Amino acid sequence: MAGSAQPQKQGRSLLGGLAVVVIAGGLYWGLIQAPPDALQGDVQRIMYLHLPSILTAYLSFFLVFIGSCLYLWKREKRDDNLAHSAAELGVLFTALTIIEGSIWGKPTWGVWWTWDARLTLTAILLLIYTGYLMLRSLIEEEDRGAVSAAVLGIIGFLDIPLIHMSVYWWRTLHQPPSILRPDKLPWENIHPAMLTALVVNFAGFLLLYFYLLSLRLRLGEIRNEIKARRLARGVY
Repeated sequence: MAGSAQPQKQGRSLLGGLAVVVIAGGLYWGLIQAPPDALQGDVQRIMYLHLPSILTAYLSFFLVFIGSCLYLWKREKRDDNLAHSAAELGVLFTALTIIEGSIWGKPTWGVWWTWDARLTLTAILLLIYTGYLMLRSLIEEEDRGAVSAAVLGIIGFLDIPLIHMSVYWWRTLHQPPSILRPDKLPWENIHPAMLTALVVNFAGFLLLYFYLLSLRLRLGEIRNEIKARRLARGVY
């Protein structure tokens, strides 16, 4: 067991180092190589962090959805550990997205926050999964807490399509998608240097995410091992 732990630790370290290098390269490309936006100027450069942040959060909540469905089906702790770990990281990246959006919103709209449809739905997403984490900590019976959280994790995921479509369904200050548009391919609607910066930063965020997820999953495994040993010895 100790022999397999060392390669895993080295792999995680490599993943974390690679994430730092790729994100640094993406930031250099976005801040130096990419031109300023024709309308927004340099404030648009926050997009190179803002868009990767929310896409990473969406990925995280998708894993919560998958892990929760599997746990309700099979009742295996590894699936619950995946959902719990992904929820914590999803909350982190959603909060980061809201902060970045506020930095962009102040010079663009003149306010740090407005009750725009997309912003409001994103705040609701953050509250849902913060509630998910609180629910787990408030219910003393572990299995019942995991089941309740799994149900909430599945329901909460339904907010993500609403966030994406909000700029089409309601009048909103938030601009429509620049990349994920149904009428144009990504490279048809954005300067190649801007697209490169976005792609590189998104790759860096993915590497960072899976590095953090691997650490959080391992922490969950250690906690489950400690609980199993305590139960085996009759210690509660």
